[in-house]
Amino acid sequence: MEPPSRNAGSESTREHGDTLTAISDGMVALLKEFYGRGPTQAKSYYQDDLVVCVLRGGFTRVEETLLQAGRGSAVVEQRMEFQQIMRDRFEAVIEEAVGRKVIGFMSGNQQDPDLMCEVFVLAPTELVGG
Repeated sequence: MEPPSRNAGSESTREHGDTLTAISDGMVALLKEFYGRGPTQAKSYYQDDLVVCVLRGGFTRVEETLLQAGRGSAVVEQRMEFQQIMRDRFEAVIEEAVGRKVIGFMSGNQQDPDLMCEVFVLAPTELVGG
């Protein structure tokens, strides 16, 4: 039996990196398409049955105006509503990138620093019984 190739690990790492890039790029593209402006930074994580995408920047002019006027809760509420409407599209980005079905989606936002976090749980998972 031959020992594993030295390149086998780097190929797997490269594939994982390509998956993470596809997730980040897909999420940014969706937000840019529907907000008219996308996040300025994105980083994705994928381990076992969990995908997390952290995005930064990209408040619209309207949102920035609301924030400056002390109406941050209106921005968070509007973004949460938007993310629920976009759920199927967000899940499609993840499912295409990782080749697994999304069975859970959670989203969170904050203003200072401006961060958006999208969390996806993939099937199969031991987290959800039955």
